Amino acid sequence: MRALALSVLLLALPPFHSAIQPLTPPQHAQLDGQFWHSGCPVPLSSLRLLTASYWDFGGNVQTGELVVNRKAAAPLAKVFRQLYRLRFPIRHLRFGDTYVPKRSQPADGDISGSFECRRAVPSPCGNGTGNWSQHAFGLAVDLNPIENPYTGCGRTREPASVPYLNRSKIRRGMVTPGVIRAFRSIGWGWGGSWAGSTKDYMHFSSSGH
Repeated sequence: MRALALSVLLLALPPFHSAIQPLTPPQHAQLDGQFWHSGCPVPLSSLRLLTASYWDFGGNVQTGELVVNRKAAAPLAKVFRQLYRLRFPIRHLRFGDTYVPKRSQPADGDISGSFECRRAVPSPCGNGTGNWSQHAFGLAVDLNPIENPYTGCGRTREPASVPYLNRSKIRRGMVTPGVIRAFRSIGWGWGGSWAGSTKDYMHFSSSGH
């Protein structure tokens, strides 16, 4: 009976859509400077725009946009298909939310995304490594950073994330075991499983780091 109910639910869902395309010249220009620069570990030609259906926090279907490494685009499309089936809500997932000056980004800061040419950020109680972040390769995805904070020694830099430091109570937008399994199905690891006091609950990457 449960399998039948699940089948009916899946049939009732609007169809999932995804596409993979090279970045357009205007998108290149929007990235160049603040988000990509000469010396970054991947050229702009190695990046792709992945569009995929997702559920927003209002229960509506939206089309999201992620800039990712071309090698990761097709596997990530499969992940987002699974997230769609799970009805996992995502707050902001648009090119225009991410690759604009900070003053023009959504005020809540709850932006999911992938590529950004930058070094790894130290945890609230750690030191920087100086190494490239996996985001600089387009091989990492962050989901709902407010609900899934980057923590160290039980602390977070984001005041809005404090209620989500208690990971035993799953609330909307928090990473669930189903989300972890979706990324694990393509061999990606989760920052929430790192050893020690530093956890990055928003973070999934091809290397697990």
